[in-house]
Amino acid sequence: MRRNRNAKIVATLGPASSSPETIRQLFLAGVDVFRLNFSHGTHADHAARVETIRAVEREFGRPIAILIDLQGPKLRIGTFADGPIVLAKGAQFRLDLDMVAGDQRRVSLPHPEIFAALEADTTLLLDDGKIQLRVKSFGPDFAETEVIAGGKLSERKGVNVPGAILPISPLTAKDRRDLDFGLSLGADWVALSFVQRADDIDEARGPRSWRKLKSRRPLSNLTPSFSAPTDLWWRAAISGSNCRPSKCLLCNERFCTLAAARGGQLSSRRRCWNR
Repeated sequence: MRRNRNAKIVATLGPASSSPETIRQLFLAGVDVFRLNFSHGTHADHAARVETIRAVEREFGRPIAILIDLQGPKLRIGTFADGPIVLAKGAQFRLDLDMVAGDQRRVSLPHPEIFAALEADTTLLLDDGKIQLRVKSFGPDFAETEVIAGGKLSERKGVNVPGAILPISPLTAKDRRDLDFGLSLGADWVALSFVQRADDIDEARGPRSWRKLKSRRPLSNLTPSFSAPTDLWWRAAISGSNCRPSKCLLCNERFCTLAAARGGQLSSRRRCWNR
């Protein structure tokens, strides 16, 4: 099965889309990559989805990539005494370490690392950016803010600080367990949900992780009927005994391709992964 396009279609699998027939139909509709969201579901759920995806892969003789998306650290506000509040634009709102239930004027933010990274006029995003606050004054255990974009705010909503570097790891203990498990299943790609610096990528790209990624199962049960130029996106995942290592003639980057099994040569500019 060949797909003559450079774009790759990514589909997220969940409870309503994880049956074998649904996954098969999604693949036939054009999906190239299935995303497994490790913020939800159990390891058993994800293992069953991977097994189904690989069954479809064997059926059609075309590689299907699996992307595991790690949850990352969750920075959240505390609770409200009387349920959700509504913040009006221009209102003053306080965040602090006090674990007492919040109200219209304040709420707890049990993350001292956020206060340590604040500066004047830093923007705080709550509830996926629906609520925007601007820091007016702050200390090691509080921040006085002005509401820039208001709306309804419920308890335990997420907090993001796009203008600051927080002294926390991109991987929680849960993420590390999920990463080890996902790679043991033969995942092709890993997505981080909390990246602030290049070192965060290096932390996830540790030697243990890449060793597991390179131990992906051989592809002896696949027919090399796809086009290498449009499928080099999969090169990092292909390392089975039936693959032959090659180098791009433009960027000298090593990769594996099933094109060698057909005597194919990677020699034109359009075949360069780093074009």
